[in-house]
Amino acid sequence: MRLISTTDLLFAATVAASAVIAVPALPQTFPDRPIRVIVNFAPGGTGDIIARLIGGKLSIALGQSVFVENRPGAGGTVGARIVINAAPDGYTLTVAQTPEIAINPYFIKAVDYDPLRDLVPIALGGEVPLALAVPADAPYSTMGDFVTFLRTTERPVTFASGGVGTSGHFAGELLKLKFNKKLTHVPYRGAGEALTDLVAGRVNFYFPGLIAALPFMNAGKLKILAVATTKRSPAVPSIPTVTEATGIANFNFTLWAGFFAPHGTPTDVTARLNGEINKIILEPAMNAQLQTDGVDVAAMSIDQFTAFIRGEMERYKAIIKEANLKPE
Repeated sequence: MRLISTTDLLFAATVAASAVIAVPALPQTFPDRPIRVIVNFAPGGTGDIIARLIGGKLSIALGQSVFVENRPGAGGTVGARIVINAAPDGYTLTVAQTPEIAINPYFIKAVDYDPLRDLVPIALGGEVPLALAVPADAPYSTMGDFVTFLRTTERPVTFASGGVGTSGHFAGELLKLKFNKKLTHVPYRGAGEALTDLVAGRVNFYFPGLIAALPFMNAGKLKILAVATTKRSPAVPSIPTVTEATGIANFNFTLWAGFFAPHGTPTDVTARLNGEINKIILEPAMNAQLQTDGVDVAAMSIDQFTAFIRGEMERYKAIIKEANLKPE
């Protein structure tokens, strides 16, 4: 943090006496008031869980309250726009996920923002494999049996997602393309709502983030048939990957969540937040908890996180083209 010299203060006083300048002062004592963290989907999903886990620790580290606020809608774009339009001072952040950053700019026609132009990446909170989940009383308990059901059933089959353009939506569309073109997509405002209807049997299957699905599986309220990544998850090593169970090559869908600030946020603020968040996720107890919950943790610099995002944007752009998915 730069120290202000006496010369600096005299110069600033002289300028202030001659004119009013509409340039925000650097927040030398950041933070000196509570911080709001917006989650762009309804409570109960991956981003919400990660935001609250890290936000509680971040409040202690910064000595200020960190409030998590859910602002769902339009595939995560409602909350993202709130943060984009907020003052760039570090006091309004978002925990954004794969959909609103890497997918929606290519898939939702109404999106009018550029994630890397209008937001500043701060830190990756974690990356979670998607898991193919079905109701506990579903008549199939293996991925092989489920695929047979999809191929042979004459009944309507529905799959949930946390919203149009989410990773779970895309994973379901790929199963539709491979096994049953009559599958019907049912979008929700977030994973919590989708999981509630899955447990109640109102939809046939869903690809939630593993961290959101595990408590329901452990409580006997749903079954996880496969994970949607190239390798099995250490959190559930007995559960196969979709590729193992079906032969679909490179079936790889994850959901990551990271912290972002409005464009123009001072670099000393973003650097402070990056350092604190990385300390939190690497703290042994927190790291162990996240990994037990199926979260892959990686401390990244701001430049590394930005490069990660660019790679994800290119990956989903290619998936949309390969699967011939039309913008909605």
